[in-house]
Amino acid sequence: MAAATNVKTTVEELPESRVRVAAEVAPQEVQRRVNEAAGKLGRDLRMPGFRKGKVPAPVVIQRVGRDAVLDDAVRATLPRWYVEAIDEAGLKTVGEPDVELGDLPAEGQPLTFTIEIGVRPTATIGDIAKLDVTKREPEVDDAAVDEQVETLRQQLGRLETVEKTSENGDFVVIDFKGSIDGEDDERDYFSGGEGRDHLLELGSGQFIPGFEEQLVGLKAGDEKVVELTFPEDYGSAPHLAGQPAQFEVTVNEVKAKQLPELDDDFATEAGGFDSIDELREDIASRMREADERKIEAEFREAALDAVVEGATVEIPDSLVEARAQELWDQMLHSLSHRGITKDAYLRIAQKTEEELLAEARPDAEQALRREAVLAAVIEAEAIEPSDGDILDALQDTALQQGVAPEKLRKRLEQQGRLDELKEDLAQRQAVELLAERAGGTPAAS
Repeated sequence: MAAATNVKTTVEELPESRVRVAAEVAPQEVQRRVNEAAGKLGRDLRMPGFRKGKVPAPVVIQRVGRDAVLDDAVRATLPRWYVEAIDEAGLKTVGEPDVELGDLPAEGQPLTFTIEIGVRPTATIGDIAKLDVTKREPEVDDAAVDEQVETLRQQLGRLETVEKTSENGDFVVIDFKGSIDGEDDERDYFSGGEGRDHLLELGSGQFIPGFEEQLVGLKAGDEKVVELTFPEDYGSAPHLAGQPAQFEVTVNEVKAKQLPELDDDFATEAGGFDSIDELREDIASRMREADERKIEAEFREAALDAVVEGATVEIPDSLVEARAQELWDQMLHSLSHRGITKDAYLRIAQKTEEELLAEARPDAEQALRREAVLAAVIEAEAIEPSDGDILDALQDTALQQGVAPEKLRKRLEQQGRLDELKEDLAQRQAVELLAERAGGTPAAS
């Protein structure tokens, strides 16, 4: 890989599953990045005799100064060199690194930096030739099937206008307009607080707490001033959080859901079956298949944990804390894609970041133990995915991207990501091996 030619490393083991990596970037790589940085600076540099954006790199270096250009180059490329150093050293890191840069090198000299970081601990495993792990039998009870049938029934229900007062579970069609206290006893109508012919299910929790409850017992044509207070953690409109408000509501219609009879006609409409018994049998079959998949996943995890239980793995607290922080950061990154900020999540959870990190520690420690044990199993059993395994794993992605698996494999290799895929496949194969050896003793009934 490119990392092996650009960056050379030596690794020193430190206490508590940490290492110090001394990295050296080859002089030609440093010069190449300096030239790139100079080229970027030259795009905006105006000099007599040169068109804008066409100043050669050597002229830029002479004009600006090599140290200034080198500083730009190092700032831009150090993250890449860090990754190459970790890859070249073959480390599986945990937590944030402590990177220390050496003096900026003279021309023709290598650049040096050091990294201190936690690494995956090593495990000593016991005999894994035969494992004793129980496997439960799939089960689907009538109550679960009844619940699925009722869900289908609710989905096929039809709303019909009724001449009665509203109850929880009914739907109302309403006009509403919300306001808060303004100046001189005037009402201040706020943006987003108005709707016309809005269909609302009473008891659904669609509106803020206290709103739907005050519409129970009304009939078409009734008007009501709903008084309530916005929640303190109201994130949709923070300026309204904690504010007392009024909603002027007019009920246009009251609707009730009319549910179909549980007969053969319902079975036909719900799924194209001739009878309700056939529908129930199909639901039970699909639920049993889903439970079987869940059982297999549980069994693989139990087989791995059986080996973890008998293994010796020393995991310092600092490593557990680092992994817990990683898990927390990953969750925040995932939440951000759904538009949920860290502060909003903390309000929802009603806990501090420190409390949530403490709760994540057991999962973090178990994850580290599993990773260490899987690495030991892979080494002990000489597990190495074949080219065929790699191409099989790439089939679906290659099909989605419209390329041949071989081409996708080559692309991953050029990007330095093939080893990551190989390790993932090796871990899966190690888990499968443990599951095969566990056999699966049926759980006692």
